Amino acid sequence: GGGGGGTTHHLHFFFHEVFTDGPSGTTATVAKPARGGGGSSFFGFVSVVDDVLREGADPSSGLVGRAQGVTAATSLSDGAITTLLNLVFTAGPYSGSTLQVFGRALLGTVMERPVVGGTGAFRMARGYTLSRRVNSTDPNNLLVLEYDVYVTTSPIN
Repeated sequence: GGGGGGTTHHLHFFFHEVFTDGPSGTTATVAKPARGGGGSSFFGFVSVVDDVLREGADPSSGLVGRAQGVTAATSLSDGAITTLLNLVFTAGPYSGSTLQVFGRALLGTVMERPVVGGTGAFRMARGYTLSRRVNSTDPNNLLVLEYDVYVTTSPIN
């Protein structure tokens, strides 16, 4: 919508999160789940992430950037999380630019989250991301998500 004249970009990359402890881990727990016991609720769990964005699902594929932000388990029932992510591009045509993604995600689904802003080539960006879990070379240690990002930047950059 709006006045038009903007530029639309489609980005495709893979998000790699090493969720086990150790020197190669890309997540850090800030708060444990609020409730113990059984069930599938991680409600209250908060972590910070500095995950890797790559060209492919293979951990040796080319580096695109980082996904840096906060994730919080915000659902009492279905395990959904709320994420606030800075997609920081460090290689390729968008190197030095960022996108800010804020929204709800539920693993095992196609997760749609809004892009609420950006910097550099993505100043005044609006759009959305679609991401889904894909097979990992190390499923006990590495979460891989395939991302498609659709953003439009304002003609008034």
